[in-house]
Amino acid sequence: MNDQYSDIQIETTLPKPWEEEESFNDVLYDWMSRAPWLAISAAAHLVVFLIIQAIPWNLFGNQGDTEINASIEQAPEEVVEDPPEEPEEEIEEEETEEEPIIQDFEISDHNETDTDEDFEATEGDPDMLADSPFDDKAFNDVIGIGGGAGGKFGGRFGGRRNLRAAGGSGTEQALRDGLEWLKNHQAPDGSWDCDEFMHNNVEGGCTCDGPGDPLHDVGTTGIALLAFLGDGNTMRDGPYKNVVTQGIKWLRQQQDFETGLLGEEIGHTFLYDHGIATLAITEAYYFSKSPLIKGTAQKAINYVTRARNPYGAWRYDVPPVGDNDSSVTGWMIFALKSAEEAGLKIDKEAYVGALNWFDEVTDPANGRVGYDSMGSVSSRVTGVNDHYPPEKGESMTAVGLLCRFFLGQDPSETPIMGKHADLMLKTLPEWDPEGFGCDMYYWYYGSYAMYQMGGRHWKGWNVAMKKAVLESQRKDSHFKGSWDPIGPWGHAGGRVYSTASMVLCLEVYFRYARVLGAR
Repeated sequence: MNDQYSDIQIETTLPKPWEEEESFNDVLYDWMSRAPWLAISAAAHLVVFLIIQAIPWNLFGNQGDTEINASIEQAPEEVVEDPPEEPEEEIEEEETEEEPIIQDFEISDHNETDTDEDFEATEGDPDMLADSPFDDKAFNDVIGIGGGAGGKFGGRFGGRRNLRAAGGSGTEQALRDGLEWLKNHQAPDGSWDCDEFMHNNVEGGCTCDGPGDPLHDVGTTGIALLAFLGDGNTMRDGPYKNVVTQGIKWLRQQQDFETGLLGEEIGHTFLYDHGIATLAITEAYYFSKSPLIKGTAQKAINYVTRARNPYGAWRYDVPPVGDNDSSVTGWMIFALKSAEEAGLKIDKEAYVGALNWFDEVTDPANGRVGYDSMGSVSSRVTGVNDHYPPEKGESMTAVGLLCRFFLGQDPSETPIMGKHADLMLKTLPEWDPEGFGCDMYYWYYGSYAMYQMGGRHWKGWNVAMKKAVLESQRKDSHFKGSWDPIGPWGHAGGRVYSTASMVLCLEVYFRYARVLGAR
């Protein structure tokens, strides 16, 4: 049955191919009958094709076969038009060729072939420029006070100093003269020589006296650089940018590759020099963001971190032996805070240890901050060390007060800060070389601490400080613009130290914005 049905199915389907063949022939016949019209159409298409071929398609770029391909290829077409910019790309390639050298700076940070162009050509983020490392919105937000008083590009930068409003009217000329004296006595290698600065005058030598201890060349170079940085000069900007560049280059060359120490472990006060020089380098890095000095700054900060006593502060020994003192601690805190604002890595536990130390050595009865114990004074005050004149003032109290400000404390919440300031008002700056009252170290810290206090404390201090500083500046011959190295630290730092310190006092009106706002 199935075979029969199969045969039937085959028979029923056989006619269909023949039907298709007839149908196909019919179609073919019909197409051939219309051949003349197709020939005409082909000729027309040929004419159109020839016209298209005659069009200068190179005016439109390399188009594809279809509109879709053409539109897709438009983007690469613009990239191909870049050759006119190839010279710029070659310059960028030359800079990237130097990248291994820059990387080497971050690792070793020692290359005596650095040029001024290297420093000036390495630009950072202009948005990072601000009044000071402490006038930063992020920092101020932490302590709940918003932006600083100066604002970006005010204060040090942009020539918008309101000296009259800040109490600094009449100080501008003295500041210029001080910076000029420092510039004229910078050594050809970029340093400031403590004991032989008089041989580095631009006129080929001078009659200035007042040498310091050559062991402190690193520290005096650091404090001289701070004077120029405080006036808005950086490695890229300002009338003294070359002075700053040469000074920073010299400090970099003094750094130990392994430890990060700036200078040498000679004497028992080398940490002072390291701390001051570190502050100068971190400020320079803050303003320039130059990778050429980032490694130097970070290594210097790492050394500061290793020098701190666990859960405590700093003194003279590295590694530390458990002793602390307020003087060394002050410099280290400012170096750390500047480094933090510059984006370097720091140990924030150091802030806690420092505040604990200042609490420990502060006499709650009168607010006096001690040197190495509660309310203690250094041997300079008691005159035990006859090699130096005795201190006269509240220098450690000034250090403690300023550190409290920059570590986030507020006088309205920390009453001891008011006692600090009240005590300092009882010992105002006075130029008294015979009575050893010219403690420029105290004047420097006191000026910045009282400026932060504002109000009656600042007004009282400012009147006395301006009088003492302006009236004592030398105005004669090669001495013009400098200050005599009189006081407890004059013997160590010499005329370079005293001049830089007094210039920093005159920059108090704009160097740091008030971190807690004017009151």
